[in-house]
Amino acid sequence: MNKKILIVEDDVHISKIIKMNLNVVNYETTEVYDGLAALELIEREKFDLILLDVMIPKLDGFALMERIRPYRIPVIFLTAKNSVYDKVDGLRLGADDYMVKPFEAIELLARIETVLRRYGKEERVMAFQTLLVDLDKREVTKQGEVVELTPKEYDLLVVLLKNKNIALSREQFIDKVWSGDYYGETRTVDMHIKSLRKKLELQDHIKTIYKLGYRLED
Repeated sequence: MNKKILIVEDDVHISKIIKMNLNVVNYETTEVYDGLAALELIEREKFDLILLDVMIPKLDGFALMERIRPYRIPVIFLTAKNSVYDKVDGLRLGADDYMVKPFEAIELLARIETVLRRYGKEERVMAFQTLLVDLDKREVTKQGEVVELTPKEYDLLVVLLKNKNIALSREQFIDKVWSGDYYGETRTVDMHIKSLRKKLELQDHIKTIYKLGYRLED
């Protein structure tokens, strides 16, 4: 089941951009534009995570955080405020993370993934086309048959799945899969992508992004 994320942001343009980026990677999203509307919704519905702007009308983010603390829903503050004191206040209230605008979509997605994992809400089985990836077993099946991948091929596939429809550079793949410990050429990414395409028949789904890297598409 897709994770449900509540976006509480009074800037409609920013809210729509966040919603678009989250929907691309299969999060289910709901938008509200003030604190009272958010409170009413949280009291009625179940959410896996809340993205909460601080400077929202009717009930600001810090006040809302105090009201919803008993629900024990993970919260990431999104705000233009960047002083250390604001960050400390937000974290002391129980927020799980704090991001200062503007931020890159890929960083937001990474922060969300980290918080959900911390709460044990990360999806443990991922599906794509006829593939199933069991994160606990580190096992990949295609139409029910196990496909043998090398450790790096498996890690690369998981990165592609978690960032579906997002273009990642070769350097980003190196950082995520080789953990920044690899200092050779980025050509190794191309070799692993070529192998994944062949083993999993993903030639039509792993797209090459000219002079950048790759993107996984349905």
